Amino acid sequence: MRSIPSAVLAALAGLLVLACAAPQPRRDAYVFSGETMGTTYEVKVVADDLAREAQEALAEDLAAELAAVDRAMSTYRPDSEVSRFNRFADVTPFPVSDAVFTVFARALTIGRLSGGAFDVTAAPLVRAWGFGAGSAAEPPLPSPEELDRLRQRVGLDKLLLEPSSRSLIKARADVEADLSGIAKGYAVDRLAALLDQRRLADYLIEVGGEMRARGRNPSGRVWRVGIERPASVRRQVQRIVPLADRAMATSGDYRNYRERDGVRLTHIVDPRSGRPIGHRLASATVVAADCAGADAWATAMMVLGPEEGMRRAEENALAVFFLVRTAEGTFAERLSPAFEALLEEAP
Repeated sequence: MRSIPSAVLAALAGLLVLACAAPQPRRDAYVFSGETMGTTYEVKVVADDLAREAQEALAEDLAAELAAVDRAMSTYRPDSEVSRFNRFADVTPFPVSDAVFTVFARALTIGRLSGGAFDVTAAPLVRAWGFGAGSAAEPPLPSPEELDRLRQRVGLDKLLLEPSSRSLIKARADVEADLSGIAKGYAVDRLAALLDQRRLADYLIEVGGEMRARGRNPSGRVWRVGIERPASVRRQVQRIVPLADRAMATSGDYRNYRERDGVRLTHIVDPRSGRPIGHRLASATVVAADCAGADAWATAMMVLGPEEGMRRAEENALAVFFLVRTAEGTFAERLSPAFEALLEEAP
């Protein structure tokens, strides 16, 4: 996963952590940060007293968890499990670690619930449009014939899971997988599990903009984070969201895109059509119990668009917040019922 400036990645995810007005007394906040998976991470832990030795040990363990996810799931690392699976030109079982098997299982479940909008086998299509690992900087636009050929390699039916041996099986030898739409969220969940094991009950985790919170902030209040307004010259907050024992992820089309022959091409490719999305949805934010789910569903919502996406959100009781471009050049908010209920929960 390539290194990208941290400021760009924070904007890409569309999330800003906001400090809220705080009554005294405040508890101590310990911050652990660094670089991982081609992006940055920050973990804020609230505790009454955390000894220096405990802080150093926790910092090492957090970094080790992130490094393990990167080694397993990065398509930018030739030695990762996913990269080795992609080079495995066979239709026999390919054993993987429990972590990789778990993430693939979750990805395929969300893929089916989204009607194929989230599809980890879409890597060849994304690369054909000039995005993702191994893509050319300015490739020629793919022809309809090339897209038809690539689409034969893409689909939820192209991957099978074999639980007994914890293996992945390709339906075709040339199938590839890319977990970039869920791996950062999973990494956040891994860090949350580590903090829970240490009995640290108040924290806010952020990896490349994907977030998960538990307990209270240093002021004793529910954590609050901001959803960024897309395409603003200066970063501005569109909405403040209370994040109480939940995770949040945002996907948008307004950072990673390019212009070609007067056409705006985004990195978000609809695996069902093989083409970059072209609807009016600028960003989709999902709040869920876990960050892997929020991460994958946010990508799915961007593929689905405002109408079909909201229908799927209501069918699955998802807390979803859309920012939709209007003809006037502004952004209209659309909230699912579950998201509206979320805003009313915390003081």
